Amino acid sequence: MSDTPFGFRPEGEDDDRTPARGDQAGAGGPVDPFGGLLGALGGAGGGTGGAAPDLGAMLQQLGRMLSWKGGPVNWDLAREAARHVVQAAGDRSVPDAERRAVEDAFRLADLWLDDASAFPAGQGAPLAWSRAEWVEGTQEGWRGLVEPVAARVSEAMQRTVPAEMAQAVGPLLGMMQQLAVSMWGAQVGQGIGQLATEVCGTTDVGIPLGPPGRPALVPTNVRAFGEGLGLQERDVLVYLALREAAHLRLHAHAPWLRAHVLSLVEEYARHVEVDTDRIESSLRDLDPQRPEAIQEAIEGGLFDVPTTPAQQAALDRLGLALALVEGWVDDVVTLATADRLPAAAALGETVRRRRATGGPAEQTFATLVGLQLRPRRMREAAAFWAAVREARGVPGRDAVWAHPDLLPSPDDLGDPSTFLRGAAELDVSALDDAGAPPEPGTPDPGGPAAGPTSPGDGDDAAPLG
Repeated sequence: MSDTPFGFRPEGEDDDRTPARGDQAGAGGPVDPFGGLLGALGGAGGGTGGAAPDLGAMLQQLGRMLSWKGGPVNWDLAREAARHVVQAAGDRSVPDAERRAVEDAFRLADLWLDDASAFPAGQGAPLAWSRAEWVEGTQEGWRGLVEPVAARVSEAMQRTVPAEMAQAVGPLLGMMQQLAVSMWGAQVGQGIGQLATEVCGTTDVGIPLGPPGRPALVPTNVRAFGEGLGLQERDVLVYLALREAAHLRLHAHAPWLRAHVLSLVEEYARHVEVDTDRIESSLRDLDPQRPEAIQEAIEGGLFDVPTTPAQQAALDRLGLALALVEGWVDDVVTLATADRLPAAAALGETVRRRRATGGPAEQTFATLVGLQLRPRRMREAAAFWAAVREARGVPGRDAVWAHPDLLPSPDDLGDPSTFLRGAAELDVSALDDAGAPPEPGTPDPGGPAAGPTSPGDGDDAAPLG
């Protein structure tokens, strides 16, 4: 699987560099995206031991691939590719005893989180998933993250071909677009499948990917996470349940947060720019009599585009938002486990170390939408939330999530005192049911006893940009 999303160049790579075939790398070594396509065709072209492929099945599946009309990513192929990766890595059904252990861990996590966050529990019954169930349960959540970029690249492909050329190579161009859709599906599926073998819950990329309000853990991966740490399995399970449940509490009580993250992904996609002259020249040189020319053109970087300054700005804002989420979860879980779970410090450091070395969520997110989370910002974000909590208490910390305009700037992460001096102090009990601050002029239900306020509090307080 490529470490760069299809259609985008790696950071720092010159615009005129043509990626070499075989640059893609996955968990099992180099992976050719079109080899992945064949591997998803019910074993066609990807058999083991020299077994001949089932040509009839391959052609039938190829027809379904080329007739996909469900959007810029072939999600049927993505599902098949992901399940193929999971099957190759090994999977098993979750026994009843492990399901009960997961349910018990989430019940305990909710009790501890009540003391560490002003956001009450509200999620549904927890889930214990196999790896294949994680693939199925999160696929809908991936759409909002992947499709904006894929759709923009597809639109760019269509707009950059002059009308007279489109008439001359119409059938060829249509097939190239369908193959691009299939390539997105294959690459996304490989990424999701690899992620399914390593992540522990549904929130490892910063936003919940599972059914709304349903926390979930993958016991097989939880056990693998704890191997070699010398800790009790129950402690590892409770700690990861705490992180999963904290994420869901935050998103439930900051309902704008998911839309905010997805809007930044869409903003990134909107600023995709394509080198029209280069594409025209490449298309002019294609031989319609050679079907393999299509694969060679795409693998040779036909639709690769550099990251624009506008895209980088969107990525920086997206990275900040996700770092703030992870930093808040770190602070909440640290507070919840104090004097309760001695292993929490070691587990927290393990999570941070995995991120610092390019953990699975970071790598997959980078592959699918071009974002690389910076662990340095995530550590700073955790320190920022701890400083706000120490200054204003748990309600004051959590009230910052009332609106995106109240969140800190990148500079605030390095100097929380600036944020604390300039931001109005909010009372989380004054928030309305939608998770937004009351309209100006709305009486404070807590009255004068609702809590201390900082200078500048009130109607004249300006939200942070």
